[in-house]
Amino acid sequence: MTKQIHLAAHFPGVNNTTVWSDPESRSQIDFASFRHLADTAERGTFDFFFLAEGLRLREVKGRIHDLDVVGRPESLTVLSALAAVTTHLGLAATVNSTFNEPYELAKRLATLDHLSGGRAAWNVVTSWDAFTGENFRRGGYLDKADRYVRAQEALRVVRKLWDSWSSELVLDQDGGVFAREGAGAFADEGAHFNIRGRFGLPPSPQGHPVVIQAGDSDQGRDFAAEGADVIFSRHGSFEAGQAFYKDVKARLPQYGRSEDSLKIMPAVTVVVADNDREAADKAQYIREQQVSGPTAIVLAELLWGRDLSSYDPDGPLPAEDPVVGSAVTQGRVGYNDPAPIVAEWRAQAEAHGWSLRQTVINQQNRQTFIGSPSTVAAAMNRHVQEDAADGFVLVPHLTPGGLDDFVDSVVPLLRDRGVLRSEYTGTTLRHHLGLDA
Repeated sequence: MTKQIHLAAHFPGVNNTTVWSDPESRSQIDFASFRHLADTAERGTFDFFFLAEGLRLREVKGRIHDLDVVGRPESLTVLSALAAVTTHLGLAATVNSTFNEPYELAKRLATLDHLSGGRAAWNVVTSWDAFTGENFRRGGYLDKADRYVRAQEALRVVRKLWDSWSSELVLDQDGGVFAREGAGAFADEGAHFNIRGRFGLPPSPQGHPVVIQAGDSDQGRDFAAEGADVIFSRHGSFEAGQAFYKDVKARLPQYGRSEDSLKIMPAVTVVVADNDREAADKAQYIREQQVSGPTAIVLAELLWGRDLSSYDPDGPLPAEDPVVGSAVTQGRVGYNDPAPIVAEWRAQAEAHGWSLRQTVINQQNRQTFIGSPSTVAAAMNRHVQEDAADGFVLVPHLTPGGLDDFVDSVVPLLRDRGVLRSEYTGTTLRHHLGLDA
């Protein structure tokens, strides 16, 4: 049976994949930018629009990282505005489970689901570092080992709140009866939460907004297998995608779930041009724009855990060993053991004669799909039909027009192959994804 490809649009954020120096780049604060990308995604009949989250500006050696200066607006506020100007596109918000309480999480997400007619999704993320926790009360961060404990409990309680009204609503306006007796009543006691009361909203159009998860550790994969509807993975290559797909899908039966109940959608980049040669040249140009000399030094400092400002980015790699647990850069995911990665970088640099900057470009900024529209369409379809993914979260390098050429040139070919819808057949995100209500 031919599988359908699921597509999502990631609004470019505060990282070096976004090329802010490009003349076509626009504001990431102006609502017009969000609307442009959302309109493009809806024109391409994508499943959903995805927004990441940032709870503290990142720092490099105690100074704000230049890629973070522009900041990021709050996800649910932006998506609520987009709900009014889109009709079918799903709206996925990243909201941290470490720094938010279940009641407010449940109410904010259910509100978006009501406002959008059933198109809301929650990307559940966690945080364990004190650097981010300083922005919150009681310096409120968790030990790394506890972050998924709280996330699992938060998700369980949020779902309990969403279910607390049940479907047995009574609405008799003339008689003055607006809900059954006891509607919204809840009580829950666990390791992190001890709450009781009444939830403030009746069931939303989807009942439960779609739950997305992005963890890649063994604990994160189990968390997704137990309770997520979508995994936003980082395994965009074919071989790594197949291995991840097989591993996660195999975990589902122990939680009483079928393979179709969890969609795996890696983050990918696409470079498309009139022919494969032009696309390869364009991809190389983009990689060079994404990693300037100063950016190459910062990314190397993140790996080495050292101040490398004295190094020439067009010179050789640092000779020193990496430092584990360094705070040279803060607010980004670190490396548990950088030594094997440094060794790989050195081996590749020596084999190819790469400078430090060239090594960063080639080791960190690989585009996933490069080629003519027909080449890209064929490669994406192979990934899905041969179980390397159920679909993709597309991450463009330009804000907000980075998906225009993909939707104009590749989407029609996917439709011709019969693997992408030509029009929406339902109104809710759960329907787009083929998930049970």
